[in-house]
Amino acid sequence: MSPNQEIRPIFTKRLLHPRYWLTWFGIGVLYVTVLLPYPVIYQIGKGLGLLSMRLIGKRKETARQNLKLCFPKKSQQEREQMLRENFISTGLAIFETGMAWFWSDKRLAKYVSIVGDFNITKVQQSGQGVLLIGIHFLTLELGARILGMSHPGVGVYRPNDNPVMDYVQLKGRLKSNKYMLDRHNTKGMIRALKNGELLWYAPDHDYGPKNSVFAPLFSVEKVATTVGTRILVKLGQPAIIPFTPKREEDGHYTVYVTSELEGYPIDDDVRAATFMNKVIEQEILKAPEQYMWLHRRFKTRPKGDAPLYTDNVQSD
Repeated sequence: MSPNQEIRPIFTKRLLHPRYWLTWFGIGVLYVTVLLPYPVIYQIGKGLGLLSMRLIGKRKETARQNLKLCFPKKSQQEREQMLRENFISTGLAIFETGMAWFWSDKRLAKYVSIVGDFNITKVQQSGQGVLLIGIHFLTLELGARILGMSHPGVGVYRPNDNPVMDYVQLKGRLKSNKYMLDRHNTKGMIRALKNGELLWYAPDHDYGPKNSVFAPLFSVEKVATTVGTRILVKLGQPAIIPFTPKREEDGHYTVYVTSELEGYPIDDDVRAATFMNKVIEQEILKAPEQYMWLHRRFKTRPKGDAPLYTDNVQSD
């Protein structure tokens, strides 16, 4: 893939094929719903989240197991409360995504604030690139839009299998990004960083054993962690800045931008992964109930180690 290959949304007649009418209908419902007053959107999202907790039992067991693995010192009652709040956040995430894609800057500005954005401004004024570490919070789509209102950057993107969703998602994300790059386009990411761009990157999913090492995360000692962060830092030489989008109790959204990380070890994969996982822990603890616990973060195990999920738990 060419490092200059930027991904842009292109509308074609193919997107109007009857097989995609249901997708267009769903997008239309989402668009109309997020036109409603925010308190109404919140109640719909909360209700949908609690309903989904009853309907998607396998995902619920995945989230329950993740919370047990990461927070073994918490009581079962405390973890069950976190689980309930996490499903509420899951329901809200659908509409927060719609808010990110369809709300105007003017409407969004009434509900958001950024704390610590001077950390980004200071680096950008020096001409250095910024590797913006985005943890997989359920509010991440909205958080990226909020931050992009003042600091547009380059998005890292996994194409959607549904071309209609792919088109709408791209259009929505380009409201807060200058352009998008495929997540496999490492050369393009490095070029963007060398050109002083802000590049969003998420290192906290389990991408399998390829290009991963095992490092601790919370109370799980061996967690498959991508080495992609180290490659980007070593070759792109950016400042590393994490950010966390949080839904506050009053319905306000705050994006917390951490100061530039120091001491990142670029010459050792395991030490680098351990360092980054510690950063991920600190960010998750800012709003643990809003993190994406529904996916199997610990599905890849070292050879010979027992699986951490039972056979009846849905795989990603």
